[in-house]
Parts: sequence; structure tokens; C-alpha cells
Amino acid sequence: MKKAILIILLILMLVLSACSSTSPKQTPATEAAATETTATMQSTSATNVNPPFGNPPVGTPPSGAPEANPPIWTSPDKGTGSSNASSGLATATGAYTQNGGIISRANQAYRATIADESAILITNAGTFTLINSAVTTSGNTSSQDNSSFYGLNAGVLATSGSTINLSDSTITTSGTGANGAFVTGSGSSITLTNVTIRAASDGAHAVMATQGGSMTITNVDMITSGGSSSAIATDRGGGTINVTGGSVTTSGANSAGIYSTGNITVTNGTFIASGAEAAVIEGANSITLANTSLTSTYAGKWGVMIYQSMSGDAHGSGGTFTMTGGSLAYTANDGPLFYLTNSMGTIILKGVNVTAASGTLVKASAGNWGNSGSNGGIVTLNADGQTLTGNLVADSISSIATTLENGSTLTGSINSDNNAQTINLTLDGSSTWTVTADSFLTCLTDSSGISGATVTNIIGNGHTVYYVKSTCSVLGGQTYSLKGGGRLEPEQ
Repeated sequence: MKKAILIILLILMLVLSACSSTSPKQTPATEAAATETTATMQSTSATNVNPPFGNPPVGTPPSGAPEANPPIWTSPDKGTGSSNASSGLATATGAYTQNGGIISRANQAYRATIADESAILITNAGTFTLINSAVTTSGNTSSQDNSSFYGLNAGVLATSGSTINLSDSTITTSGTGANGAFVTGSGSSITLTNVTIRAASDGAHAVMATQGGSMTITNVDMITSGGSSSAIATDRGGGTINVTGGSVTTSGANSAGIYSTGNITVTNGTFIASGAEAAVIEGANSITLANTSLTSTYAGKWGVMIYQSMSGDAHGSGGTFTMTGGSLAYTANDGPLFYLTNSMGTIILKGVNVTAASGTLVKASAGNWGNSGSNGGIVTLNADGQTLTGNLVADSISSIATTLENGSTLTGSINSDNNAQTINLTLDGSSTWTVTADSFLTCLTDSSGISGATVTNIIGNGHTVYYVKSTCSVLGGQTYSLKGGGRLEPEQ
């Protein structure tokens, strides 16, 4: 009996030992994994180094162009919705969706084909890095407002504090409202380096920031061809975009090279807009350019516009356009280089090669926005070491104040039809104004250029410059002779 019991105990011990040797070891997690949702991946390559589920290898990806047959991330059969249901994105989906976490990939192809779907959608403070890849979308948006305000249907979309780093890649969109790269929300950011973006349909900007999002762009070439598809843009809630290098071409109606409801800075860029203005500032926002070429060729508009549309997309009044070096041209012969309406605006130019083919440098007047009778433009123009050619024009509810300093020159007339509400000119001793037609100033400030009864830095060419005696006491109601003939005298 005892022998039988011993045999049974021995068998039980052997069984327990076998079970223990085949049990999996419990390995603690070493990093927080992102929540990934991806569509079925169709791969034409033999080996997929970045599998569709789980955390892919993280490290230095291969360099060079995307592989000939990369893995392709495609649209699911049905949209599953986004984890980010913030206003305007409740219907958003992504061929690749990442909810939080940190993931890097290389040599991929992301393709979205259904409505309201992005190729890449990163949410909830996720960080996604992508190199040597192709991003393509073809679906339309269900709401142009949600696409412009929140990025619905964008090719690449970062929201709710997320970060996207994309380099050596392409973004191509063909659907309505399909912006190329879009960032929305404070704390959200996108960095693009050595990327080509092509957006072909209406309402499809190349890059866009809203609701306080930020974007850093280096050596990115952008082409948009649809209507209302400005290449570099911000919208509702504003944003910050910093651009270095690259080229921009826009051809659609109402598609400016730059459209700012926030703060946009460009260094060493090249812009050509053939369907709209070269640049637009709406509200109390800014565009700052350095060593950049900016050209508009579209007839019937203007080169740069500063305005307030009253749509709610931009708050305040008083946009600022600052340009140092480079060139600025409006080549059509029927509009001003600068147009301001229903807003205040500051224009600062330093060493810019300026072309106004129409002969009108600045126009401030009522337009299609705001309340009639109070929707003029109020302009401050500062020229520093600047050569300017063209006329300054304002209507009866608009004003222009111009300062020429540090060797600046202006060749043209000022308020030649005598319609402006107020129009003032300030010259330092090193700057000159060459008058091309009788002109009407509210006041001239030129202490270094007036010697006795002669103005030495205004070349009159036989024309008369009038000023308002009652509001320009500095001139003492006197008449002065101008260099090259002509007079500066009080208006009768």
C-alpha cells in the first residue's frame, strides 16, 4: 500500500514539473505602446520590416528614395470613426490612426480613398515619425468648414496635442477639402522636411494650421490647383507656420500663395500665384518674409491684401506685413501692389525689389467687407533703405501714413485726386520723393530736408504738392520751392 502511494506521489511531481517548464515567462512591459488602428495592409514586397500591428522597430531607418514596392496602408471597408471626436472631427477616420504613444516608420505607402478620411491621423498626444514614404488620398470631404477649421479629410492630420515628423516623402491629395498637411489645437505640431505636396481639388491647401497649432517646414515644394486653395494658410483660431526654403505655386481662383489668420514666417522661399493674391492677411495677424520671392500675376486683384472679412475666422484689425530683402511683384496692370480695406494695416519694407506694374503702389479704400461708410483702410507704410515706384491712393474714409528713411526713395504721386481722409508723409534727410503728378498731403514732416524756403529732398518736376494748413502747423502756412521745379504750398 505504501509503495503504491509513493508511486502516485512520484507521478504527480513529474506532471507538475512538466507544466512548470512549459509555462510562459511574465516579462514586464518596457515602453508604453500606442493604440494603433490600421486598415488591411497589402504588401507586394517579400518581407515587411514594419508589420501592420504592434510597435514597429524604432531606430535609424534606411535612407534614400522610398522602396519600389513599399507596404501599402489602404482604406478599411467601412470607416470606424476617430478617437478624437472634437468639434469638426467626429466623422474623421484614417488609413493609419495612432492614438497616443511614440512610433516611427520608414518606406511606407499610406492611401486613403473614402470620404472624411486622412491617410495619417495622429491623436491624443501621439508622436509619429515617417521617412521616405508616400501619402495619397482621394476621398472628398462632407464639410468644407470642418476641413478648413479642423483638418477633416487632410492627407496628414495632427490633433489634440500630437506631433508628426515627416521627411523625404510625398503627400498627394485629389479630393475636395483634402488639405495636404494639417495641424490643429494648441500643443499640436507638424514638422515637414524635404517633402513635396500636391493638392488638386477645391478647398485643398498644401499646409494649414488652426486653433493654435504650429508647423515647421523646411525645403518643401507645394503645388495647389483648386479654388480657394491657398498653399500656406491658417484659419479659425489661428496658428503659427515657419517656412525655410522650398517653392510654392498656386493656380486656382482665390488661391493665394500665403493666407494668414495667424503668424506665418518665410525665409528663402519662392512663391508664384496665378489665380489670386500673392499674400493675404486677415485680422490682427502677420506675414514676415526674408529673402523671399513673392509674385502674383492674376489680373483684377492685387498683390498683397490686408483686410477683415467679419466671418469670425480672424479676430481684430491691424495686420502686419514685414518683408526684408527678396522681391515682391504684382505683374497685372489693373490693381495695386498693396490693398487695404475694412482694416488697419502696417507694411514694413526693407531692401525689397518691388514691382507694381499698374503704377499703383498702395490703395486704401472701402470694399466688399464690413459696414458701408466705416469699412475703409488705414495704412502705415514704413520704407527702410527702400526704392519704391508707384502712386499712393486712398478714398474719403481711408488714410495712409508713409515714412521714408535710411536712403529710401519714392517715385510717384500721393493722393493726386485729393480724396483721402488723411494722408501724411515723413522724410528723413537721406530719403527723397520724386513727384510725378500734383499731390495732396494732410501734412509733411521733413525737418532735415527743409532749408529756409526750399525743400531739398522732394523733386517736384514742376508739380505742386499741397498740404492742409490747419492741421500741419509745422510748415507754418508757408510756400516752399521744390528741387527740380514746383512748389509745396497750403491748400486753398
